Amino acid sequence: MNINNLETPALVLDAKTFSENIGAMKEILAGSTLKLRPHYKSHKCSLLAHLQIKDGAKGMTCAKLSEAIDLADSGIEDILIANQITDDKKIRRLADLAGDCHLTVCVDNIINVEKLAEAARNAGNIIYCYIEFEIGMERCGVKTKEEALFLAKAISEKTHLRYAGIQAYAGHISHEVSEEERKRLTLENAAKIKELVSFLKENGIDTENISGGSTGTAMIKAKDSLYTELQAGSYLFMDATYKDLNLPFKNSLFVLTTVVSKNDDLTVIDAGVKTCGVDQGMPEIVGNKAEKIVASEEHFQLHGLKEKVAIGDKLLLIPGHCCSTVNLHDKIYIMADGKIVDRIIITGKGIGR
Repeated sequence: MNINNLETPALVLDAKTFSENIGAMKEILAGSTLKLRPHYKSHKCSLLAHLQIKDGAKGMTCAKLSEAIDLADSGIEDILIANQITDDKKIRRLADLAGDCHLTVCVDNIINVEKLAEAARNAGNIIYCYIEFEIGMERCGVKTKEEALFLAKAISEKTHLRYAGIQAYAGHISHEVSEEERKRLTLENAAKIKELVSFLKENGIDTENISGGSTGTAMIKAKDSLYTELQAGSYLFMDATYKDLNLPFKNSLFVLTTVVSKNDDLTVIDAGVKTCGVDQGMPEIVGNKAEKIVASEEHFQLHGLKEKVAIGDKLLLIPGHCCSTVNLHDKIYIMADGKIVDRIIITGKGIGR
């Protein structure tokens, strides 16, 4: 089917660029001790998760228990929930899920550790734990090496828990436009993590894994032997936010839209915030440019388009944020040479618990 015959708005993936992005990440990590543990939140497709595992990823990262369940249900065997699971009901489900896969979860609180240990014991399963270390994100994580040691020892004493390493995620650095600044901040954080790991070792705790990183810091971390896992996700698709970072990845994911109205210098298309994520910025228009874009639920109002368009014309948008955009759709259409050749179901669409 010709792409222009596709009903809009629709999520479209350019197969060639997608494949090139996979190759670019493999090249970055070649010869490095850093292993790819890609983030599921970027594509939420079990099929793509299996493709990544087949292509060499050690396992998958996800943000929510529901995503971990979706992955395990599809047969993924090594899953990291890069978050804290603290609700009692969810903890029981987590403990049961640990019988289906090698399941790791992040912790930063002793009460959570105790509850995980009890649930794992009741389920008769092993839960692996990463201690989350706060390195500037100002979100979750312990802030001192003493807190980390306390938790590591507590985990090590539990029969059905295993201390598996550290999560140190610096998402605030990922979109820093200046490569030098990204490198400087990443190296500063690396020094803090090295100090933490040394402190733990001095006190009898060996750290096997250090997990974190992102698309924006992949090239920097691949040259440093400190991290063992890279949680990059956006590298597959890219978006308008990452577009200016001079990374070796290109935009492969687009929202196809139709022009539905025109008035003077205003052009209205049939995609809005319900089909294109704007949490990190407005979309960009492929082959065109607007002086201003205004978003509403079902429309983007394009003011002052550089190139003229007519009602019924199709436009491709580069989403401002690929991850939140994917979560709004049921499927991704695969495009090759201007034709739709396949589609992928987004099995994790909308699940956020």
